Amino acid sequence: SPNCCTGRDNDCFDYSKRKTACFCDSYCQKTRDCCEDYQRVCQISAIDCEVGSWGPWSSCSSPCGVGTKERSRQVSVPPRNGGTPCPDLKQRRGCFGNNVVCNTAKEVAKILPDSFKRNFKDPWRRPHMLMKEERDSYCVYMRVKLASAACKLKLWSAQLVRERLVCAECQSDAMSKSDRCAGDGLENTRTFWTAASAPGCHGAWVRELSSEHCKCPPFSVLFV
Repeated sequence: SPNCCTGRDNDCFDYSKRKTACFCDSYCQKTRDCCEDYQRVCQISAIDCEVGSWGPWSSCSSPCGVGTKERSRQVSVPPRNGGTPCPDLKQRRGCFGNNVVCNTAKEVAKILPDSFKRNFKDPWRRPHMLMKEERDSYCVYMRVKLASAACKLKLWSAQLVRERLVCAECQSDAMSKSDRCAGDGLENTRTFWTAASAPGCHGAWVRELSSEHCKCPPFSVLFV
């Protein structure tokens, strides 16, 4: 059977009548060292690449703002014997994510050290005073991606360093009507925070995990 190859392949050779090496790869047409019967044998048996139709576009890589979409297609017939090589199998294009969570992405979390915990017993509270309904706290674990230099000036905010995983607790008093704290973050999306008692201390983080009915360990932060 004829040994014909695509592209440049130095192992794809034979010997001519003069006992010198000649080539049967498609590159030999450029280097002009094809075997004498290359045109007759290889061009006849050449099989061009064939590809299927494009698959659907993926969703936007960013739920909020600029991202990319991708789609791909499969090779249905691979090229052989010097046939036309395959075209691109992947396409990429820009997109703009505008998910329902994007308003959350714009929220800036205001945080304090957990030494400000509000769930202490108030000795001045009168029995007849209306007690606000207590809702269970929840925790979010945030990976710090950015922290301004001013954060180093306070002991508690100095722990907010890049790539540190921080537990942030949302207590009942800080919750909105929707039972969540403003700025409690989004997975795989960078959101912003500011330290309420450390002037000029602010940064960005990404939510990695959230846990209902949870209290953060000591030396964590609280949403305000």
